[in-house]
Amino acid sequence: MTQVGSVQSRCLGLTLQLILAAILHQGLATVAPPAQTTAAPHKDISRPERGNYQVSDSNGTACLLASMGLQLNLTFNSVSLNKTVLDVVNLQPNVTKSSGSCGPDSASLRLTTDADKTNLTFSFILNTTSNKFHLSEVSLSAAWPDMQDPVAVGNHSLDDLRGTLGFSYMCREEQTLNVAQELSINTFQLQVQPFGLTGDQFGAAEECQLDEDDMLIPIIVGAALAGLVLIVLLAYLIGRKRSHAGYQTI
Repeated sequence: MTQVGSVQSRCLGLTLQLILAAILHQGLATVAPPAQTTAAPHKDISRPERGNYQVSDSNGTACLLASMGLQLNLTFNSVSLNKTVLDVVNLQPNVTKSSGSCGPDSASLRLTTDADKTNLTFSFILNTTSNKFHLSEVSLSAAWPDMQDPVAVGNHSLDDLRGTLGFSYMCREEQTLNVAQELSINTFQLQVQPFGLTGDQFGAAEECQLDEDDMLIPIIVGAALAGLVLIVLLAYLIGRKRSHAGYQTI
């Protein structure tokens, strides 16, 4: 029985290691880089509301669909604090207007809020050979009340939100688009399709790696626990059989 107990202990230790490794993997995947500038005061930022945005062609037919919550992390010179700050602002769908353009191999979504003079543009490119698309450019212009000067920042060489023609790209988990040193964008419950729409509905979704990892962890933990139960049961049956055999010998 001592040997059986030793087997059970080793199996339990291995199972706990698998569970801990899965939890640590999830934790490391969601850690955001620390801010290197002073945070703006009196900010209590909650999860942004999800907005639904559409771009239509000259015939009024939907050619780009996007549904997402957006959170801007923008560094600028503050008038009130007289120094550089990092401000976090949620884009409010109810005061945000959408526009843009669609072409055979390029499309853009422009989001505008008049109140704080924010213009945010996402540009996508389609590789017509591989039928794969990706987010290639993000640009932002803003003139918020506390800014010493208006801010214009962008990146023309991105390679994010990759998907296949006729399908939508989906990422339920929070993810960060690192646009420039001054700007990053947190997206929440994102689904976007810039090409290959049929009607005004998203195509079948291709999920991001973060969503796949989030689904994988419960499977790993469940399989590890099921394996542990099976091993303990087998060890119990083996031990019981040996015990009965010993009684028969006596």
